Amino acid sequence: MEIRRLNAGDAEKYRITRHEALRTNPEAFSSSYEDEMSYEVAEYRYRLERQSTYTFGALDQDRLVGIVTLVPEGKQKLKHRAPIFAMYVTPGVRGQGIGRFLMNTALKQAAELMQVEQVYLTVTASNEAAKKLYTSLGFKTYGVDRNAMRIEDTYFDDELMVLFL
Repeated sequence: MEIRRLNAGDAEKYRITRHEALRTNPEAFSSSYEDEMSYEVAEYRYRLERQSTYTFGALDQDRLVGIVTLVPEGKQKLKHRAPIFAMYVTPGVRGQGIGRFLMNTALKQAAELMQVEQVYLTVTASNEAAKKLYTSLGFKTYGVDRNAMRIEDTYFDDELMVLFL
């Protein structure tokens, strides 16, 4: 298993894994498969080329089985903050520590960006496995966004979490 920062050459693998994530766990992402299904590979290539965004992938041979994105804030007053987005591990390899490796890689990157002092993330309140992982890494819940997302007639709460580096 290799964990590394993804680049433009990984765009097609990223697109496939991203679409899988949006179909498999729609409650975990503010985007939907319907929002992104028509995106061309070029859209994902653009995301991966951005120097201010750090998307890491877990590759099992040639297959992308996990992803996480760290996006340090760009505004002067917010440069001490960096949110984490789009954490996903393919169901077939969950429980093997891949999520922990991805998160540790993103957190290490955040720590290397000298200005970053706080890392934020949002997690679906009902996702106990993810909350357990984040809590074990030192994240603390600081709020709940009730009915943060609606999929058809079902509402999902989000827990807002922070880790002070």
